[in-house]
Amino acid sequence: MERSTLDDIIERLRSTQSELEAELNRLMTEKRKKFRYTMQRGKVVFERSMQSWQSQQRTKAWQYLRDAPLMTILSAPLIYAMIIPLVILDASTIVFQQICFRLYGIPRVQRSDYLIIDRHHLAYLNFIEAANCVYCGYANGLIAFVREVASRLEQYWCPIKHARLMLDEHSRMQEFFDYGDADTYRQGLEDIRKDW
Repeated sequence: MERSTLDDIIERLRSTQSELEAELNRLMTEKRKKFRYTMQRGKVVFERSMQSWQSQQRTKAWQYLRDAPLMTILSAPLIYAMIIPLVILDASTIVFQQICFRLYGIPRVQRSDYLIIDRHHLAYLNFIEAANCVYCGYANGLIAFVREVASRLEQYWCPIKHARLMLDEHSRMQEFFDYGDADTYRQGLEDIRKDW
């Protein structure tokens, strides 16, 4: 079978992705040195002097509220009310994955790879800012986790590309069968269901 231009582009993209990851790791190492912290057993540990300096940069919570725009304060209950559907989505995705992925032999997604909640430990954040960081980290991490669960489910049940281009499609989509290619779909469905 002849390699297509798309296959070549995808291969170059994967190579570039590897280079990007290496560069991001290099930059992360530089940032750790600059801001004087290390990772110890999965936790960030700042040097004492840096922690002390960060504490001095904290805005008091009452001052933070006093300076906040009125619309920010009025919209906060609506924003925080979204925690209810998010928690329901989280719990139902965990249960769904534990049952269905086991039944179909789909590797389960590690939730902890997506939900990274660590910014609230920064000493320069007051308790309101820290709570906001926990909320945003949870919400965005949860959506990324759910997307990966859904993409694995799609790979198992319906690994067919869409007829139209999708904005920000998940990474598995490029491996899916072309829209309208019934022969390849029928011949390759069992193989793609095992290619994790």
